[in-house]
Amino acid sequence: MSDITANAAPPAAPAAREETPFRRFVSEFFASKIATGGLIVFTIIALLAIFAPWIAPQNPYDLAQLDIMDGRLEPGAVGGSGIVHWLGTDDQGRDMLSGIIYGLRISLTVGIGSAFIASLVGASLGLLAAYAGGRTDSVIMRLVDLQLSFPTILAALMILAFLGKGVGNVVIALVIVEWAYYARTVRGSALVERRREYIEAAQCLALPTRRILFRHLLPNCLPPLIVVGTIQVARAIALEATLSFLGLGVPITEPSLGLLIANGYEYMLSGKYWISFYPGIALLVTIVSINLMGDHLRDVLNPRLKK
Repeated sequence: MSDITANAAPPAAPAAREETPFRRFVSEFFASKIATGGLIVFTIIALLAIFAPWIAPQNPYDLAQLDIMDGRLEPGAVGGSGIVHWLGTDDQGRDMLSGIIYGLRISLTVGIGSAFIASLVGASLGLLAAYAGGRTDSVIMRLVDLQLSFPTILAALMILAFLGKGVGNVVIALVIVEWAYYARTVRGSALVERRREYIEAAQCLALPTRRILFRHLLPNCLPPLIVVGTIQVARAIALEATLSFLGLGVPITEPSLGLLIANGYEYMLSGKYWISFYPGIALLVTIVSINLMGDHLRDVLNPRLKK
């Protein structure tokens, strides 16, 4: 029995865990503490926005819950309804904490929604321009150059002056002023990928153009598209806040962060800083967290930038 035990083969070592591209991407992304912190902060902000009706102490869009007698209460004050206003109230008696949480909801909806739609439009036109070439490429890229020649805020103001206020109209305006960035980015990547052997093989197999564009060409153009999309989300949030601050964004009954800042702007020098200060901090933290993630995504998805 002892001889059998001595001659027994040693236990096999556990198989090495196969490193997939997704696992490598995750490990490289979380290797940066700054990007990880940005992701954690953004996740908290997104959860606050999603569960706003259950987290916020007050519905700031319900005019029946607002009491003008609670207007401009200091942070920590107790209102007439017994609610503790931890961040104070604005001039309409709206709880600032509730307003910020609901404002984040609008800002994220507008930012992510407009970026997603603009990426669909811009990526499709960029792929078509790179693949078709010739006159099609010239026409699309001249439209891109024309779009990018206008100041973004000026173009958005002109569009909203025509369409009017509203969340949907703000999304439409942002899509119109953002799609060109995606088109130019995807076209540059697609021009490189178009010369690859797999595209020539797909053409030799007489595959439909739509399948070549969206099943073969687009997946290889995703890394720069993801990076641009992340940055454009932050840019769209900032642009929406600017438009609302100027009075051409969302309606006053559904204030976003930009409109909350505008409501307290006139009180900044009278000591009632909290009406604009706390929404501004929330807007700043949101944009910075997204930019931190986007900046590191650029390093992870672009091997040339890795040190």
